[in-house]
Amino acid sequence: MNYDLIVIGSGPGGYVAAVKASQLGMRTAVVERENLGGICLNWGCIPTKALLKSAQVFNYINHAASYGVAAQAAEADLSAMVQRSRGVAETMSKGVQFLLKKNNVDVIMGTGRVLPDHKVAVTDAQGAVTEYEAQHIIIATGARSKVMPSMPQDGKHIIGYREAMTLPFKPKSMVVCGSGAIGSEFAFFYQSIGVQVTLVEFMPQILPNEDEDTASQISRSFRKMGMKVMASASVEKVDIEGDVCHVTIKDMKKNSETVVDCDVVLSAVGVVTNLEGIGLEETGIAFERGKITVDDYYQTNVPGYYAIGDVVHGPALAHVASAEAICCVEHIAGQEPKKVNYSNIPGCTYTTPEVASVGLTEKKALEAGKDIRVGKFFFKASGKATAAGNTDGFIKMIIDKETDQILGCHMCGDNVTEMIAGIVVARENGLTARQVAGAIHPHPTMSEAVMEAIEAAYGCAIHG
Repeated sequence: MNYDLIVIGSGPGGYVAAVKASQLGMRTAVVERENLGGICLNWGCIPTKALLKSAQVFNYINHAASYGVAAQAAEADLSAMVQRSRGVAETMSKGVQFLLKKNNVDVIMGTGRVLPDHKVAVTDAQGAVTEYEAQHIIIATGARSKVMPSMPQDGKHIIGYREAMTLPFKPKSMVVCGSGAIGSEFAFFYQSIGVQVTLVEFMPQILPNEDEDTASQISRSFRKMGMKVMASASVEKVDIEGDVCHVTIKDMKKNSETVVDCDVVLSAVGVVTNLEGIGLEETGIAFERGKITVDDYYQTNVPGYYAIGDVVHGPALAHVASAEAICCVEHIAGQEPKKVNYSNIPGCTYTTPEVASVGLTEKKALEAGKDIRVGKFFFKASGKATAAGNTDGFIKMIIDKETDQILGCHMCGDNVTEMIAGIVVARENGLTARQVAGAIHPHPTMSEAVMEAIEAAYGCAIHG
């Protein structure tokens, strides 16, 4: 069968590319070996947020007295939380199925492999291979949990994010190795429902890609929950004795080792791209360090073959993959799309308090030789945060002294992942810090802290 475009992978890059291509008049098919929606909808972004919502509800009930509500102590039913999370994922996957059908995209279930001469071979569940042909082929095969030699995953004692999402029992204790968004979110979830968590991070701070002040705030919030947080530390080995994991952790500052016993070890040290066995060598598609080489419009070195999402260089984020998909497909269609602006990508972590950021950290701004103003507004001074009962966190603005350009924004607090888009839009359209602060912000809201933080940078904050 001949198509204008075949997309291999139906994650937030793949299905968006397929839908956009169909909308632009291309005959399109998407190849998927597991679940429509990919890792994000089925095992990542969406189901983890469902689990985190359950943890939030659990915490609200147990602190109901703080809000003047009498309630019996709640119990965390992990199996019920997991069941709800899987239901949310299934609903979203069906939503992608509906979108593809609505846009007349053919769905081919099986494992895809690119071949020379604009062909794709698909192996179905029974092992039968069918070849398809397309003028254009997009590779969007995503990534999977990275396995470290010191922590070989067995799916029971040492697990990855998939198993962490569907644990059949609530462990008494857990060591989480890696404190990026995945590790921090799972550490927060399990600590919230009564698991004693030890969070281990190799870098000097947890959430290593975030601003130092943000990392310090989240570290304090985690410790306040009772979590053990160890930065500048590494898991050297895991010895399993019966159902007990003896985890040897090296403190690199003290050059000492300690052994922590736990029921489960979660390896959250990153992801590795799915490039094996997809035909890159056979087709002659160039790649290096586990990433496919592409140009600004995601064309590989072989005409007619493209790649987007986690398999190309750039942040491994769902919204980045979707933006790349649209840019790629519009370029294929002969349009002149705007290139993806990788300097203005928001990042979000859905702990409590939440974390959201865009642009440079204070440290990176100074390393780049920028002359900066820094303004912070703490939610302890926010009427909305005080009324809501959670004043942990702040808004931090990093502003170029000469141009008044917003170089970076770092948010830590309730619902800040909903607020960061405003700064992303402002930066994308060249608005200055004073222009943002000059717009009237509603009161009482968390968002007015943005205005206050900018004013603090100029020494004229009213409430800070």
